[in-house]
Amino acid sequence: MKKFFLFIASFAMAMTMIAQSSRECIKQVIREKDECKSVAITQYNGDAMIYGQNGWAAQGCPNDFTEALYELNAQKAEIQDIHITELGRWAILCNQNDIYYDLSYDNLKHKITTCQEDGEHITTITFNDSGDWILITTKQISASSDELMGWLSDGFEKYGQIWTACITDDAAIVVYESGFKFYGNIPENLKEALRSCQSDVYTIKLSGDAWFFRCTDGTGRYHM
Repeated sequence: MKKFFLFIASFAMAMTMIAQSSRECIKQVIREKDECKSVAITQYNGDAMIYGQNGWAAQGCPNDFTEALYELNAQKAEIQDIHITELGRWAILCNQNDIYYDLSYDNLKHKITTCQEDGEHITTITFNDSGDWILITTKQISASSDELMGWLSDGFEKYGQIWTACITDDAAIVVYESGFKFYGNIPENLKEALRSCQSDVYTIKLSGDAWFFRCTDGTGRYHM
């Protein structure tokens, strides 16, 4: 039993070191480029960032995710947002309404297809490994369950239009026109940073105690 717990502790330490290494990689590019459009951060499955029209950096991410980024960069596509889960599911928003993804949820895939066929511009897609997801377009908000949709709607009545959201296996954060809604494990320093922000937040990412957000005026903050 003692050996088992030593193994678990060693494994957790190794995973933490890997996460710190991949985040240091993307932080270095953020410092060098002095810009970052969005990030995809995980605790165990790598990290990535995008900048400019189609620039990107990643380390430790799923191979098919990085291959898609290579392809989009070569095509000179406009990469708008990226997302990765702890089990390696991912999505890339690009151009006006294109989405590259590796998803296991048929209801989310069906919703994506419907929005694309209807010409709706998808601005946010976020999901976890438990089947929860939120999809935001310029015309509507969709979610994986009535319970989650009700939680989102309560915030809508209090704070107005939803700008963006992020959902993980143990937390959710939603940015509204005039406020925020939190669930689960949300770092206090992120709450403080959001409340002191003077501009509208249009991209937000969270993973454990690491976070990133970017505002409509081009400014942003991160703790990774």
